[in-house]
Amino acid sequence: MKYYAVIVAGGTGSRMNSDIPKQFMLLNGKPVLMHTIEAFYNSDLKPEIFLVLNSEYQQLWSALCIEHNFNIPLTLVNNGLQRFHSVKNALDLIDDTSIVAIHDAVRPIISNDLITRTYMLAEQNIAVIPVVTCKDSIRKKDGNNTVSLNRENFLLVQTPQVFQSGLLKQAYQQEYNSDFTDDASVAEKMGIRISITDGDYRNIKITFPDDIKIAEVYLQSNS
Repeated sequence: MKYYAVIVAGGTGSRMNSDIPKQFMLLNGKPVLMHTIEAFYNSDLKPEIFLVLNSEYQQLWSALCIEHNFNIPLTLVNNGLQRFHSVKNALDLIDDTSIVAIHDAVRPIISNDLITRTYMLAEQNIAVIPVVTCKDSIRKKDGNNTVSLNRENFLLVQTPQVFQSGLLKQAYQQEYNSDFTDDASVAEKMGIRISITDGDYRNIKITFPDDIKIAEVYLQSNS
């Protein structure tokens, strides 16, 4: 079986209060994105890597690769208007008889166990996403009021989201819909059943400046 990993790095990082997108910010001395790519490259299954990147930042990426002596082989793909289109651009380059993982570039603390487990489960179950339970109490807005909800009924979704490529490519032939918040929502719209597996609370998505500090702690504990 052929395995692929599509690393989606088209964001601008507007919530990080930084001059550069968050995927290029330094984490333990090198860009966040490099940690993410290394996790897949060094995993047991060693998937072929596609990096989806805004064309405006591809020159910066090349310079960073030289600066950090980063030479992991990958295919560079131009991003699209929305995340949906970015993923579709990469899927167009992937064959129909493989297993493909779609992963956020800014989730650098991704374990070999989670990578391997999601690929293996997707071979059996078509579509697999990692989830974690909600630790905090949650409330729903109801007009000017809020109502308490049972957190046991809610799951927090992570990446990598892993699929049999042929079916995911078919799902991405649909017209873009603003309800498509991730790859699972695209597949589900076409009637594909989504299976879940245990995620990892350390598999954080770097969104705010303090997330870098948390990721540094996790990386140090892995060393």
